[in-house]
Amino acid sequence: MRRIRYYLLRNLIAPKWTVFIFDTLIGCFAILLAIFLRHDFDWSFLFSDRASTILVVTVLTNSLFFYIFKTYEGIIRFSGFSEVIRITGALFASFFSLIALGVFSNLLGGKSIVPPSVLIINMTLGAFLMVGYRLIVKGLYKQSMVADSTINVILYGGGSYGSKLKQTLEQVSNHKYRVIAFIDDDLNFVGKAIDNVRIFTFNQIKNVVPNWNVGLMIFAKEGLAIEAKNEVVDFCHESNIEVRNLPAIDDWIKGTGNLSQLEKINIEDLLGRQQIKIQNQRVQELLKTKSILVTGAAGSIGAEIARQVASLNPGLLILCDQNESGLYELEYQIKLDIPACENVVVYIGDVRDEGSMETLFDRFRPNLVYHAAAYKHVPLMEAHASEAVRNNVLGTKILADLSVEYGIERFLLISTDKAINPTNVMGATKRVAEIYVQALGNRERKVVHLSHTKGDELRKDEHTTKFITTRFGNVLGSNGSVIPRFKEQISRGGPITVTHPDIIRYFMTIPEACSLVLEASAMGEGGEVFLFDMGAPIKILDLAKKMIRLAGFIPNRDIQINFSGLRPGEKLFEELLNDHEQVVPTHHKKILIAKVVEYDFYKVNKSIDTLIDVALQNIDNDVVRQMKRIIPEYISNNSIYQAIDKDKPEAETLVSKGQAL
Repeated sequence: MRRIRYYLLRNLIAPKWTVFIFDTLIGCFAILLAIFLRHDFDWSFLFSDRASTILVVTVLTNSLFFYIFKTYEGIIRFSGFSEVIRITGALFASFFSLIALGVFSNLLGGKSIVPPSVLIINMTLGAFLMVGYRLIVKGLYKQSMVADSTINVILYGGGSYGSKLKQTLEQVSNHKYRVIAFIDDDLNFVGKAIDNVRIFTFNQIKNVVPNWNVGLMIFAKEGLAIEAKNEVVDFCHESNIEVRNLPAIDDWIKGTGNLSQLEKINIEDLLGRQQIKIQNQRVQELLKTKSILVTGAAGSIGAEIARQVASLNPGLLILCDQNESGLYELEYQIKLDIPACENVVVYIGDVRDEGSMETLFDRFRPNLVYHAAAYKHVPLMEAHASEAVRNNVLGTKILADLSVEYGIERFLLISTDKAINPTNVMGATKRVAEIYVQALGNRERKVVHLSHTKGDELRKDEHTTKFITTRFGNVLGSNGSVIPRFKEQISRGGPITVTHPDIIRYFMTIPEACSLVLEASAMGEGGEVFLFDMGAPIKILDLAKKMIRLAGFIPNRDIQINFSGLRPGEKLFEELLNDHEQVVPTHHKKILIAKVVEYDFYKVNKSIDTLIDVALQNIDNDVVRQMKRIIPEYISNNSIYQAIDKDKPEAETLVSKGQAL
């Protein structure tokens, strides 16, 4: 019987004429009941000529306005507020027409055809019965749709859109989903109901969910804090509740949404922080109309810096990299997404090729350099020490020297937290690069200071380049980062490989990191090493488990987690400062300045030249040994170069007079 009712309610749509006749019959019943009530339940009056006249006139008038207002057009099982308006409008129009007819009859000396009291009762009963039977059919239809496979859903948010979201979700899914509760953090909504579904706080929901057999939680609230979203997701995973995002709310409330838009939660949604928008006037003034060079522009960081710079309408944007395909795609995307940035130039070149870089500087005369070109993969650079030095140290040195030669205003080196107390070749090369640009910047400031001391007028071609360094940790979704690798391993069904159960890392989004880079470039006066607030460190094992759950699997049941051991040069956690550095806050709450020791440029230059000479000969052991002389705190970890630490090379004295390590 239930199956037959389900089939009839789901598949049969009553013809318009059937609905019209049924509404007319209800009108007949309403007017007869109104007459019966008006005449004190006198059955005999119902059979009088007077009652027959009232019945015929009222039914004909009602039918006319039912036709005019098209009360028969809606599908009854999907009846909503619009049907109520049509029915009420038709009955009101009928009521006022009959009142007007009675007034006109009175003016001619006759009597009202239908007594006003009967009309009032008829209108009230008619509206109640016609709306009522539609609601009954709609309720029966909803009940018939609640099959054993129906999934109970909780909507997080919705606000004023809650009712429409609920209706659209249930209708689009053909009632596969049934909304049973709303969550909202606005206490003005809590305790109330939307379409007979109650609104709770998240803490209230946590207490009642175990009894509700909830299968899905949907985020329908924009701008929800990352911490709150993480709390909800963690609770849902513990309760075996699937979690999805509902994007494009406007599409849903307009009825154009579809189930494919219910997106799975990405790990980036739970690790990222509130997006930073560049509103600093100094950044805009620094970049607007200037010629900007971005090296490593085809990489994750370089490409995002280029996009953000392009949005500020520079005079010229120069994209430099060896990766021709990456540069082509980046140029295309910038021109497509930021048409206002008209002057974009692609330059294919190797930062290690001094001739190529000099041609670049001579041709385009950049005002600012954002140096993002670098090798960053720790295990690979551990096996290619000489190549790491040639790219990360020699490339930086060539660009820095050319910046001085061509009078570049600012040179910003993008470094890494792995340069702090380095345990691997990659981190050591970035620390050497930091030391060089800092020492070169110190020399330039001293030149300017001496010029002022002697009373010399500062010439336009005076070398006044400001060298600035930024350090930050891992960025979400960058090339070679752990998150894309985990996603790929999950898509293959596992296992996920984690190097160590206790390893932790700092993460930030690429747009946030690059926004802070631009802020720091405007803030710096030369010689600073800027640190970014990376938030709380994240345990990689917890990250892996969360990504498995977000994919709809159970860790170590559906997808295994294997521990592969620390890779060459890798350490369990990254420091933000070494033992000899302190931090100073800035006006930006997410940017700090590390107070580092100053190095003598000429000693640094000589030591780095020696390092580069050895690297050009591809003698990896001697390369590492020389870096350990330059950086006494460089202690290899889980690496073939640990043997060098047993016979520790004597550190070179590179610190300026009056400074101490």
